[in-house]
Amino acid sequence: MGVAGSGKTTVGKLLSDRTGWTFYDADDFHPAENIDKMSRGIPLNDEDRKPWLLKLNNLIHNTISQDKSAILACSALKSSYREILQLNCPEVVLIYLQGDYEQILARIQQRKEHFMQAGMLRSQFKILEEPQADLVVSVTLSPEAIVEQIIKYLS
Repeated sequence: MGVAGSGKTTVGKLLSDRTGWTFYDADDFHPAENIDKMSRGIPLNDEDRKPWLLKLNNLIHNTISQDKSAILACSALKSSYREILQLNCPEVVLIYLQGDYEQILARIQQRKEHFMQAGMLRSQFKILEEPQADLVVSVTLSPEAIVEQIIKYLS
């Protein structure tokens, strides 16, 4: 979990390559209305996010019920969002990719083909409730070093 630009997708895909676990990007599960809103620079509200979060919880629950492991890259900015994601899924391990506004803004400004606009980053930091995560990793590390920390933690 983490704000846009924290490296969730990059780290998630690398971790998937290393573990063989299926990788899911929560952004792929947004309804078209949410993507349209974000593309126009309009931050999502809790009402916009709730159906999306419930859909992700269903994905998590189905994966666990099949006795499989997976990686889900999801912003999960508020504790209430994380509660929905983890509802009836105590096995979920939460990893927080932590960075400051300036670091992450620089990353987002380099992205070309993503619906999340740099101007929306401030709104994400504004609502971010830093978690009591199982593991907190600094985004100042390389993606490979982050993956190493995650693998070591999960071992």
